[in-house]
Amino acid sequence: MPPAARTLAIVLVTLGGVLAGFLSYRRAHPPPAMLSDARLPGAPVGAGATADAAADAPDTANPGAAAPTRPIPDTVPDLTLPDLAGRQKSLRDFRGHPLIINFWATWCAPCRREMPLLQRLRRSHRGEGLQVVGIAVDFRAAVADYVRREPVDYPLLIGEDSGLAAAEQFGMQTVLPFSVFADAAGRILAVKVGELHADEADYILGAMRALTAGRLSLRQAQAGIAQRLRELAIERAKAGVKDP
Repeated sequence: MPPAARTLAIVLVTLGGVLAGFLSYRRAHPPPAMLSDARLPGAPVGAGATADAAADAPDTANPGAAAPTRPIPDTVPDLTLPDLAGRQKSLRDFRGHPLIINFWATWCAPCRREMPLLQRLRRSHRGEGLQVVGIAVDFRAAVADYVRREPVDYPLLIGEDSGLAAAEQFGMQTVLPFSVFADAAGRILAVKVGELHADEADYILGAMRALTAGRLSLRQAQAGIAQRLRELAIERAKAGVKDP
């Protein structure tokens, strides 16, 4: 076998082993967060990343990450998952409220770091009806143990083995954390990939208010959010600020 063909065969076998063992691997070796970026509905998740935004990315690639294959939907999908008590909850139940859907896991350090911010946002924007829902790409026992130690005041849904399929409905694959921002009509304004920062959340929620008030169109709000998040990523990179 020619050397190039032999090398390709080795690579393909290695990738197959990584994908086959991902679920067990993620428990023993939590993958780091991917780059900080914003995604627009209707565009493939792989589109729109910039070199400046990549400055927030970790040096080590996510071993479980796969190339995205579907676009982000225009509206929140009709997704139903159990809560910690085993009751089935649908994301459609939150229609009529601005919504942040946060995908996370107990083994994901950036996920844990952003949870206090999500709780503050829910409290400070209560007058606007803001709802936050966490979807754990994790096991029920691990989530229950975590919230006993670190209480969370917003609803948590448990993905377990369905967590990856749930993420794929939003056009994402094995990338944690990520946060979906949707207005009261269920229209997705942005998907923030990577740890959410307060200045990013403030801008997105401000754009959502402007959309609701009719000062911006949906496309204007989406484009403005994507541009501002790129600018904020550049500012952090220039300042030498990196997530720990």
